[in-house]
Amino acid sequence: MATQEATIQVPHAGPAHERRAIARSALRVFAREGWQRSDTEAVAAEAGVDASTVRRYYKDKEQLFLGVLLESTASVSAALTAIAERHLTRITDLEPDLIAFGLAWQSPIADYPDHFALVRRISAEVSVLPQIVMEIWQNAGPRPARRELARHLQRLSEEGVLAIEDGDADLAAGRFILLTSTGIVQRTFHGTVPLGDREIEQHITDGVRDFLSLYRPADRPSPDASA
Repeated sequence: MATQEATIQVPHAGPAHERRAIARSALRVFAREGWQRSDTEAVAAEAGVDASTVRRYYKDKEQLFLGVLLESTASVSAALTAIAERHLTRITDLEPDLIAFGLAWQSPIADYPDHFALVRRISAEVSVLPQIVMEIWQNAGPRPARRELARHLQRLSEEGVLAIEDGDADLAAGRFILLTSTGIVQRTFHGTVPLGDREIEQHITDGVRDFLSLYRPADRPSPDASA
């Protein structure tokens, strides 16, 4: 994976179903074996095609890895965007609604197991992967998802549902993710180690309450305060 220029090339044209089958197979191989132990031949065997067929779409392992990473990351980012749209467009009861959103935000870990297995491999091999790979991954998925969350939080602040200072929506989004999601990701190793539903819900509930201690408007007292 030598040059940045190589990272922006796209797969060659061909039958869409064949390219998708190769991409799915590559994702499984890279997620299972990692970057260093995988090769084009292993992907071809997984897909049930010749290695030359794989190279028709992706000129080498580098392009195959990056293509699969971008496609997989974009799918997860789109899922997170849809979750934010579904849960944050209308807030009727602040704390329960944010808890429900926090729970839904975790669902891609179970819905995209191969992607998060690939993320674990990237984390394990970060010392041998060039920095540009990490940048491409972050720019394709985590950063757009955070920006989308920030957009919703900014709108909620403008509506008076939250109290976020101008220009701080991205910081608020980062704090929400840190308080509700990061601990679960770390404790489960991106979905490898099971965590009980009750434990997940308690972690997110505590995280949302910590978040609201920072961003709850003064005219919206917490349920405990009004009890």
